[in-house]
Amino acid sequence: MNMQELKSLIYQGEKVDVECKKAQGKVPDSVYETYSSFANTKGGMIVLGVLEDKTKVIPEERFIIQGVDNHEKLREDFWNTINSQKVNANILVDDNVYAVEEDGIALLVIEVPRADFTVRPVYKGENPFKGTYKRNHEGDYHAKEYEVRAMIRDQSAEGNDSTILEGYSMDDIDADTLERYRIMFNSWNPQHVWRELPDKEFLEMLGGYRRDRREKVEGLTVAGLLMFGSGLAIRDEFDNIFMDYRNETDADDETRWVDRITYDGTWENNLFNFFRKVTPKLTEDLKKPFVLKDMQRIEDTQVHKAIREAFVNMIIHADYRMDAGVLKIVKFNDGFRFSNPGSLKLPKEQIYKGGESKARNPHMQTMLRMVGFGDNAGSGFPDILKIWSDNGWEIPELMEDTILNQVTLILKYKTDEVGESIFLDAKMSEEDEKNERRLSEALSEVMTASDYKKVEAIILYLEDNKYVTPQIAEKLTGKSAPTVRRYLKMLVETGYVRVDGSTSNIKYVI
Repeated sequence: MNMQELKSLIYQGEKVDVECKKAQGKVPDSVYETYSSFANTKGGMIVLGVLEDKTKVIPEERFIIQGVDNHEKLREDFWNTINSQKVNANILVDDNVYAVEEDGIALLVIEVPRADFTVRPVYKGENPFKGTYKRNHEGDYHAKEYEVRAMIRDQSAEGNDSTILEGYSMDDIDADTLERYRIMFNSWNPQHVWRELPDKEFLEMLGGYRRDRREKVEGLTVAGLLMFGSGLAIRDEFDNIFMDYRNETDADDETRWVDRITYDGTWENNLFNFFRKVTPKLTEDLKKPFVLKDMQRIEDTQVHKAIREAFVNMIIHADYRMDAGVLKIVKFNDGFRFSNPGSLKLPKEQIYKGGESKARNPHMQTMLRMVGFGDNAGSGFPDILKIWSDNGWEIPELMEDTILNQVTLILKYKTDEVGESIFLDAKMSEEDEKNERRLSEALSEVMTASDYKKVEAIILYLEDNKYVTPQIAEKLTGKSAPTVRRYLKMLVETGYVRVDGSTSNIKYVI
């Protein structure tokens, strides 16, 4: 940039990503504190050669452009120091440090990018707990110990959720939660080799239980306990974590919310139960082409997918070791807000672009993906952006609060004159509504809860494959041929499938 552009930036005042320093004859020691704070927060620009008179209010009087005496020597001194043991890591390239000159006055500019998560914390000196800085609107501050530990945790290539928890075993798993998950897993993966594994081996394959042969220890991992553990066991280890969902549609001064899911003693407080209980409430107002009352999903709209993707992202990117961690979802008249503890591992620009996935909790990501939720190819957030754009809604806003150590995603959609949601791609035709009513009524009248689960497996298979044979249906349900024929006949009568082919090669086509 030229001097006029730089002055314009300076006169806007010091802020979270701009710092001015006097530095006439030498590089001030405080530069390396600011270098650390910018690298560990969102990046920023250090300008050397500017005197600040804090008694003045008018920007042109408050920030005095003095310049530096010898910018070439100053630049050389800075490079020599940044490459020494003054700081633990040099994340700059040549183009990040340059002089801006005009009328014999030179300012030295140092552009500090946000450090990659594999490098953070960037710190001054040799002790990260004493030399790590972060940035807020007031300037540089010493990072708290839990903030430093969070950066160190994020360096792991395996993520944060594979750690074996000392003293935790399969006894700390809530059996009902794991059983519900396994039913969904079997429906989504009818031919998978993990279906018949005992619970411990099943969890081990998912990353919820681990053996460390080198250290000769084994037990539940962070992912296994948080996803499927009993509420009491989770609170013993993660007493800082709190899960909260609020429906604040039509809320007023007297009624703060119309529905809430939080710790009330009626459910085991693990992540899978939270996800399972809250997801239907987020999408219950969306019209669906086809749905069953106990189904997690049968046929989706793109809007359903985007909302679920936002929920999955919140879970798999949260830092559950933060000093105060709240997983909070709020449903408003015009959208949703998802908040989780932690920071962004990737720059916001990279997240919006997509193509790279760096989940903080990759094993939780696998667990959800294996039952049909989430994407691990780095396309999840761009998918949300596209779906919102296709509907003409506001661009989703991803915000990082580096002071509260919290990430928030806001999804807003347009409303009509009476405040009702307009979901352009989620309309249900009269024929679809008719089919839904007929199928739901027919199944609920003649089937037990156990049989109902078997039919769900057939329908899920149909959604992926468009047709099913009696032989495949028998394998999916584990039922006899006469029972399966009864199931398939009911689906024909509802209009959900039609019969195709002769008796010897009959198929039921969706």
